[in-house]
Amino acid sequence: MPPAIPILLALGLGLIGWLAARSRAWAMRKSARAQGDELHSLPNYHGWYVALWAAVPALLFAAIWSAVSPRLVLAKVLIDPAAAALPAFGIQRDSILAEAQAIAGGSATAGFQSGSAPLVEPFRVALNQFSLIGLVVTLLLAAAGGFYAFTRLRPQFTARTRVERAVMVGLMAASLVAIFTTFGIVASLVFETARFFQIVSPLDFLFGTHWSPDPMSDPGASNQNVYGAVPLFWGTIYIGAIIAMAVAIPLGLMSAIFLTQYASPTVRKWMKPLLEILAGVPTVVYGYFAALTVAPLIRDFGKAIGISSASSESALAAGLVMGIMIIPFVSSMADDSIAAVPQAMRDGSLAMGATKSETIKRVLIPAALPGIVAGIMLAVSRAIGETMIVVMAAGATARLSGNPFESMTTVTFQIVAMLTGEGSFDHPATLSAFALGMVLFLVTLTLNFIALRVVKHFREAYE
Repeated sequence: MPPAIPILLALGLGLIGWLAARSRAWAMRKSARAQGDELHSLPNYHGWYVALWAAVPALLFAAIWSAVSPRLVLAKVLIDPAAAALPAFGIQRDSILAEAQAIAGGSATAGFQSGSAPLVEPFRVALNQFSLIGLVVTLLLAAAGGFYAFTRLRPQFTARTRVERAVMVGLMAASLVAIFTTFGIVASLVFETARFFQIVSPLDFLFGTHWSPDPMSDPGASNQNVYGAVPLFWGTIYIGAIIAMAVAIPLGLMSAIFLTQYASPTVRKWMKPLLEILAGVPTVVYGYFAALTVAPLIRDFGKAIGISSASSESALAAGLVMGIMIIPFVSSMADDSIAAVPQAMRDGSLAMGATKSETIKRVLIPAALPGIVAGIMLAVSRAIGETMIVVMAAGATARLSGNPFESMTTVTFQIVAMLTGEGSFDHPATLSAFALGMVLFLVTLTLNFIALRVVKHFREAYE
């Protein structure tokens, strides 16, 4: 039985409860008005009160049951005599069980594993049994909740207060999701990073200059000197914070100045959305553009000017395209900041005899500088966290070099490289991805805090 069926039934019973309670509330309202009285809450609130009691407990159970029932099904199948011939552990065992479950569930018609056929019927029986249990309990919860709420309806029942309180709890739970998600991310990074630093010295990791981990090597071997992450940090800063920002800052700032000070309303109406479309282009598209168009041009240009080490995978190619990608981050913040400068400051500068360009340079830009700096910091945090452009255009070589025509790698690329493949999650090479992620998380979090503080200062100055 599809997991959506109990959910749909719970919602259906909630709708029935809403209709029934609303109908009863209308009858109570008519009776109360005949006696010169009035209901405490509108009939709709009575309906929502019953609907919430009917639907919410049933939906919660259905969600929990959909997560728990697969394990119960597997446990029931494993105690069946047909499971005695299964391998003890390993990929083959998991493959046989998955194939038998797919056939029993109807998502597959035949299997390729010889041991899956005897398990199909036990899986089918277990699936039907636990699906029926989930369906019955969901219906009972919905009916019990709806009946309980329906029996509480009275003319002076505070349905509105209770419904609004339930909505407030739901809104609070929704707001806490992001907070708990952040805590979960930080906890997982801290735990795995601590495991990595039990194997590799933090000093060797943070200050070492040689990065060449092998996920397939012996994890017990002495390999402290291959986890030096300085080349990764340098590649991340060089591509994301130097080359990319050398493109994004002047182009983004000049775009903002043109759109706010020189462009006509018609031109601004068309050009601003077109400029911000750059922020909506998928990064893999930028990666293709960098790898297939920009990188060959840069390689040919480098060889033409006598740089023999010019590569088709270069830091310059990735940085240029990354800079184009983050132009909207700089231009939008600069645009809003310049537009927020009080008109009196512009008029005062022009009244003193300053030209328009002098007003922009000496009045508007300094006044809007906090917002501009905040946009730049947000753009930097976006750039250093970029992955696809680096994967497709910058290469995988961890190199400490100032030559932009050579290939380099970044923290994000190595995280992808270490977490993909067949390496064990107990291997230091795999755990190093979490340490790199922790460093990247702390850097971007710091930049975001700085940007928010700058924006707050800017808003306090002009609001």
